[in-house]
Amino acid sequence: MYEFNKQHLTLTLLKTYLVYPQRALLFLIGLITFIVISSCQDTTNEDRNHEVFRYNEHSNIASLDPAFARNPQTIWPTNQLFNGLVQLDDSLNIIPDIAKSWKINDSTQTYTFTLRDDVYFHENDVFVNTKTRTVTAEDFTYSFDRLLDEKVASPGSWVLQNVASYKAENDNTFVIQLKKPFPAFLGLLSMRYCSVVPKEAVEYYGNTFRRNPVGTGPFQFKLWEENIKLVLRKNSLYFEKDEAGNQLPYMEAVAITFLPDKQSEFLQFAQGNIDFMSGLDNSYKDEIITTTGQLQPKYEQTVNLITGPYLNTEYLGFYLDSQSPEINSLALRQAINYGFDREKIVTYLRNGMGIPAVNGFIPKGLPGFEAIEGFNYNPKKAKELIAVYKEETGDDTPQITIGTNAQYLDICEYIQRELEKIGLKVTIDVVPPSTLRQMKSSGELDIFRASWIADYPDAENYLSLFYSPNFTPNGPNYTHYKNATFDSLYDASQHISDINLRKDYYRKMDSLIVADAPIVPLYYDMAVRLVSKKVSGLGVNPQNFLILKRVKKSK
Repeated sequence: MYEFNKQHLTLTLLKTYLVYPQRALLFLIGLITFIVISSCQDTTNEDRNHEVFRYNEHSNIASLDPAFARNPQTIWPTNQLFNGLVQLDDSLNIIPDIAKSWKINDSTQTYTFTLRDDVYFHENDVFVNTKTRTVTAEDFTYSFDRLLDEKVASPGSWVLQNVASYKAENDNTFVIQLKKPFPAFLGLLSMRYCSVVPKEAVEYYGNTFRRNPVGTGPFQFKLWEENIKLVLRKNSLYFEKDEAGNQLPYMEAVAITFLPDKQSEFLQFAQGNIDFMSGLDNSYKDEIITTTGQLQPKYEQTVNLITGPYLNTEYLGFYLDSQSPEINSLALRQAINYGFDREKIVTYLRNGMGIPAVNGFIPKGLPGFEAIEGFNYNPKKAKELIAVYKEETGDDTPQITIGTNAQYLDICEYIQRELEKIGLKVTIDVVPPSTLRQMKSSGELDIFRASWIADYPDAENYLSLFYSPNFTPNGPNYTHYKNATFDSLYDASQHISDINLRKDYYRKMDSLIVADAPIVPLYYDMAVRLVSKKVSGLGVNPQNFLILKRVKKSK
């Protein structure tokens, strides 16, 4: 940017000199002054660069209001701006946030939270005279009321669907009572939807609170030019400290750009203009990652590759209320599961970034995952099951259609080629992502490619997709799978608070899913982060959330 401006001004001054020779002295003074000033600016910017963490968001951010934090592009910045009662560490343990402690009464399903008294909202003119104030339990009452307010229409209102009541007993005590047992509730409270917001700011900004957020987080809002740049500044009043007693965060600012395509994002990262990237896109994955999942040699000196399990299962789903004989045949659904090599998908189409899904639906990295026996590649078994289908139905030319979006076309084409080898004709229907979501929800696709990313760190979140009362559109059971034994196990698991005992129920439910094959698990995803070697303190977590309060950056 500076180079362009210097050249432009130099040419302007030169033209002035050529037209007005008598102004040669003024020209030289102007040119020298400009070079000195801009050089100082460049030096200053370079000196301050280590204080700013920069990343790109290729998707648009619709809101900075935590009540609307439904996707990663919104959750990432709101994670920096807001806090809730509890939070998760990188191992998915529930740890204190604004609530410094809590007690759970299992007999009455009552949760009593004791709040810190040193948490301040960000400085803002909405707080008359003081510019800020401390958070009280009544702020959580207001924030939860707002989450349930039909006028607000938050997509996160479902988080409180099992809550019977909540109240502030005093400034530092907040009590929640559930309608029925729900062991995963504490983890659910870690979601960004459950952040505390100040009534003064919401009422003052009204509909524009989405772009004027006021929270308690390690960074506070500074500037947002939508689709161009978002800037957050360090919150000097933030309450958390590191193990040595130093106040968090370490960085002075976070700067987010909005380049819309991932190839441009990668070029900016390669040039050192942004500090990290998340995930692998086909446009650059072979450029930076080898087929064995290692950094290409030319990036080893400047980039760190950080990977870990990601709570995301990629799969194909069967709509079991379909009239298609292929979909209604257990033998054919099992044949599809046996008919292709998941190892090859991960190795050749994902550059090793993933775990073949051969152990059921619950992904690795989540409490409740067990190495149960799922579907491995077995073309002989697949052909035998195709023969069973033909004998059962009299249909000698079975065929299926898989609905997907363009991002996963390569995976679906590979599955298509492999299944046709075992005698199953496959058509691929490529539709836009929004159309795919709508058709999947309304049962318009016999087979659909999908993924399920954990909302909260409990396997119940995955198993709820197969609980029959959750048939779409009333819940996330897109396959319309129904099994009385599964439903009974699911109901019973909700009355067991001990996760180690609950895991046994989860294992049994996951085994039923494998046996009935309402889905085709493809792979368990991995969180992949490409990080500048100048950056430290940026780990990875199974939900792939961006947490920047402990990040440092060297000069």
